[in-house]
Amino acid sequence: MFNRKPLGVGIELTPERINLAHLRKQGSQLKLENLTSVELGEGIYQEGEIIDPPAMIDALQELLAASNLRPRQVSSAIPGRAIAKIIPVPAELDDNELREMVLNQEANLYLPFPREEADVDYQKLGYFVDEDGIEKIRVLLVGVRKELTDPYVEVFQQAGLTLHSLETSSFALIRAMREQLRQFTSQEAAALVDIQFENTEISIVVDGVPHFSRTVPTGTWQIQNALSRAMNLPPSRHSDLLQGITVPVQAMDTVGSPQMAGVNNPGTIAMLRVLGELCDELRRSIDFYLNQEENMEIAQLLLAGPGASIRQLDDFLSQRLAIPTSTIDPFTVLGLKAGEEVAESQRSGLATVIGLALREV
Repeated sequence: MFNRKPLGVGIELTPERINLAHLRKQGSQLKLENLTSVELGEGIYQEGEIIDPPAMIDALQELLAASNLRPRQVSSAIPGRAIAKIIPVPAELDDNELREMVLNQEANLYLPFPREEADVDYQKLGYFVDEDGIEKIRVLLVGVRKELTDPYVEVFQQAGLTLHSLETSSFALIRAMREQLRQFTSQEAAALVDIQFENTEISIVVDGVPHFSRTVPTGTWQIQNALSRAMNLPPSRHSDLLQGITVPVQAMDTVGSPQMAGVNNPGTIAMLRVLGELCDELRRSIDFYLNQEENMEIAQLLLAGPGASIRQLDDFLSQRLAIPTSTIDPFTVLGLKAGEEVAESQRSGLATVIGLALREV
């Protein structure tokens, strides 16, 4: 009774809002006990960096007050700023030797910045035999500059929170979708496309492990701005306009232009132009990955993030990229119960924060 387990709480920072999710196990099932969100003002958080620490501390404290929670420790994530590499190391190393080799020797070789300026971690993935018949271990090495991670630790601490773990948002997303990812074989890759506020994170995942990651500067902000300009509306940080939009799915013209047959609305044409650019970036990323990997195919695109709620976007991407595409629903995948009903249009945008809370359960 006096040794209660820590609350399973994840907190996701985004440029437009902070999300909190609290999960609890009920037997073999998971229940979403608390889902709270507060808006962030412009200039507080941009591209994974905390720009205005005092304002972020205030927002975190407002979030805790709104949630009526006082967790001892939480998990959070940095979007798209980590370096992740899968590296082979000798199998005969014990745990201490492996840690020394990976965190110091190997990290110096693979990180594009000095080791002393980085926070580095690793995870053993499994054994294999190389082309010379030598048994080795695959290790996932991850590194982030301390200039990015240190402000997170300090801000959470000053807000009265202990940051138990800090990971990349793609790892949290993979955790939330792990059951769905298990349907793919070792020769099938899934492309996670996380359409966020400022940008889109692309992660190509094999056997639940990210093998390729890239961030492109197209998100809901750019899509909505294109709509607003075309419709002579003032720019807005809220994505209300996108909630009422349906992407038309029709045959493209002969040169693949976003100008589509029967589409005359200037706002729709402007939106399709931005989505067409996003498709081009997705195609470049997928082609680059497939050129590096033999006998591998992209079996499916899985859409996440607030941008995934745009109606028929999955059909549009399926048509443009000729790859089956679906919008993820962590509630369905995890069999997640919720005290209050969460609209289907919001669920894909909550996958990251649910993945963070899942780590703490």
